[in-house]
Amino acid sequence: MWHIIITSLPEMISAMLQFTIPLAIISFIFGLILAVLTALIKFIKPSENKVIKYPWLVLRAIADFYVWLFRSTPLLVQLFIIFFGLPSAGIQLSPFIAAVIGFSLNTGAYASETIRSALMSVPQDQWDAAFTLNFTTKQTLMKIVLPQAVRIALPPLSNSFIGLVKDTSLASSITILEMFQVSQQITAKNFQPLLMYSLAAFLYAVICSLLTLLQHYLERKTSKYVKGSEA
Repeated sequence: MWHIIITSLPEMISAMLQFTIPLAIISFIFGLILAVLTALIKFIKPSENKVIKYPWLVLRAIADFYVWLFRSTPLLVQLFIIFFGLPSAGIQLSPFIAAVIGFSLNTGAYASETIRSALMSVPQDQWDAAFTLNFTTKQTLMKIVLPQAVRIALPPLSNSFIGLVKDTSLASSITILEMFQVSQQITAKNFQPLLMYSLAAFLYAVICSLLTLLQHYLERKTSKYVKGSEA
């Protein structure tokens, strides 16, 4: 048993470093950017100026449809549509790019609701107080609301990232040679599925445990904003 573990571990760790972790990080960054934009479009009330109001309402309708679509369909189906479906429409993507697009869109849909909820949780009194002090909407958002919203959104966003790391195993279904698919290939050679899949589960658990520690550290660092607002 130990011989199999020792010979398999370098190959699996290599796949984890080359594909699993980069795929999760890149997808989460793009997903977070998309989530912030979507959340702001849904959160900010449009101006009464018709030149701005109607295009903004169209943007909001697109944001609503995007969130609904990607929260209502399985991630695996989304990956299959992007990788296997789009070529029939003339759009050919590499497996890695297809996976990044799929994971980013899925993460962005869920994270946008987390960020929007965090923004809404900041009391209206703080907006009113900032406007009384002649703060603009942008200044109020950047200096008062966002620091508190980040602290509130941090735990669920961290959980989303940890979930994304585990979901990267689905990338094996579109031929990406990430850690789980490597374990499948090794299993096909040594016929030890219990051992190899347990080893893959152990490596995922190690990554997620490290991320949980990082999450707790960031929560402690940002808790000053909440304490400051409660003072």
